[in-house]
Amino acid sequence: MSRLTLIAAVSFLALAPTAFAQIATPQSAAPQTAHGHATASTPAVAEMTQAAPQGTDEEQDPAELAATASLNQRIASRNDAAAETEAASQAAFEISNTRWREETARLATEQAQWEANKAAADAAKAQYERDKAAWEAQVAACQRSGRVCVTGAPQG
Repeated sequence: MSRLTLIAAVSFLALAPTAFAQIATPQSAAPQTAHGHATASTPAVAEMTQAAPQGTDEEQDPAELAATASLNQRIASRNDAAAETEAASQAAFEISNTRWREETARLATEQAQWEANKAAADAAKAQYERDKAAWEAQVAACQRSGRVCVTGAPQG
């Protein structure tokens, strides 16, 4: 049993540095450029970055240049179409928003007119009720006096 333990311990110690070396560094610990972009954090990425062709357009493959130009043209075309779509959508929104504001203003005016009409009707009703109460008091006073009372009810 002790021999097995000893072999396991030696194997662990022999493989531990290799295992710990393979642990990747977290993204937040990766070195960054002045613009905040992560730089090459592994030797393989650094090697691929250095292996990229750094020549002028004349030194590059014409097929690759044509493919890049075509891709750039499609991207520019899509960007233009998206800009046109956005502009059309913004214009449609502005038209709808203007209509909504006009309708809201019209409804606010109608509500203000309705409230004014209601206030006038309430004032007229209150005046009628006061006139009627005064007439009823006059008729009651006349009836208590024993006289013949001939008065008309308030018009309203």
